[in-house]
This record gives sequence, C-alpha cells and structure tokens, in this order.
Amino acid sequence: MFTGIIQELGQIINLKKSQQNLEIRIFAEKILLNKKIGDSIAINGACQTITKINKNYFQVIAIPETLRCTNFQNFQKDDLVNLEAPLKIGDSLDGHFVLGHVDSTAKCHSCRHLCHPRKDRNLNFKNTEPILEIEIPKSIAKYIVHKGSITVNGVSLTISKIKEKTFEISLIPHTLKNTNLGKLKKGDLVNLEVDVIARYVVNHACFGS
Repeated sequence: MFTGIIQELGQIINLKKSQQNLEIRIFAEKILLNKKIGDSIAINGACQTITKINKNYFQVIAIPETLRCTNFQNFQKDDLVNLEAPLKIGDSLDGHFVLGHVDSTAKCHSCRHLCHPRKDRNLNFKNTEPILEIEIPKSIAKYIVHKGSITVNGVSLTISKIKEKTFEISLIPHTLKNTNLGKLKKGDLVNLEVDVIARYVVNHACFGS
C-alpha cells in the first residue's frame, strides 16, 4: 500500500534485457535507507520488488506483464522516475490509498500554463497555473470523476476538469519540482491508477451486495 506522495526522484542508470524481462537499475539515495532485497518499492506508481541493492542504487526486474501494462516499455537511460516506499503503520496518509497496480497507461495530451489575473491590494499581477491534460482510457473512464483522486506516474492528484476525451489536473510548484510530471511532453505515456474506493463504489452500484 502506498499514498501517492513521492519520496525521491530516481534516475535510470542501466537497462538490460534478460530474455523477456527488463532489468532496471536506478540511482537513488534517501529512499534506500533500511531497504533490503525483497522489499517493495513503487516506480512511477508500479509496485516492484528490489532484486539488487547498493548504497546509492537498486535494481528491479520488470516482467512482460509489467512492460505491457506500464510506461516501463518506454524507459531510456537517464530518465527520471518517481519513487515511493510502502506505507507503514503509523505513517501519515497525506495522499490517498494507492495499491501500486497500474490500471492503464495514457498519453499526455498537453502541458500548459493557465494565466489567472489577480488583484492583491494595490498590486496587479498574473499567476500562472500549470495544467496537465491527459487522455481518458475507455477502460477506466467510469472511475474518472470531477474532484476525484487519481494517481499519475505514482503521484496522488485531484482531477480538476473533465472533458469529452481528456481530464485535467492542476499542478502545484512542489509537485513540479519533486516529481517527473513537470518534465512531461505531449505524447508522453503515463501510468494511471484510479481511486480504489471509486472502483468499489462503482462495482457495488453495478452488481449490488
């Protein structure tokens, strides 16, 4: 279980194909404290198992199912990835419940800055709001709701607007600085996980108790 609060940006330092699997070695530091082989870690929102670990890097093996269902298939050396360790008893739940199971991938439709005219006492200025617009996969469309939670590349976010084929998310400066979302470009593939509570609510509404 995770919360969608990214703890560190890791950097891919090596990729190696092994039969149908992909060995991924990632440079990281603070998140590796007290970690060992066999521990779980979320990479761009996908829960993986640490197979090798050193002072400042760790390695996981992505199997074909993971490569098919996530943006791991597009990884390149030096890419930055969002990292989160599993939730422990007593930890603060600052985001929302995240399982680390990617429901779908989707393309980034646009990344833009929306200008808001504001007036503060005698000062006139404009505030720019970064907006991330993502295509809605048909398989998860029924779970996409206004003001609902969603995980994008492992980041817990709130849906600010829904259009016919896309949804929008407003990004705060902290998110831009501490995750890889600020580096997204049009056409980039992102991992999506819907709110697990929304999934159970929809399932109950469809099939009853």
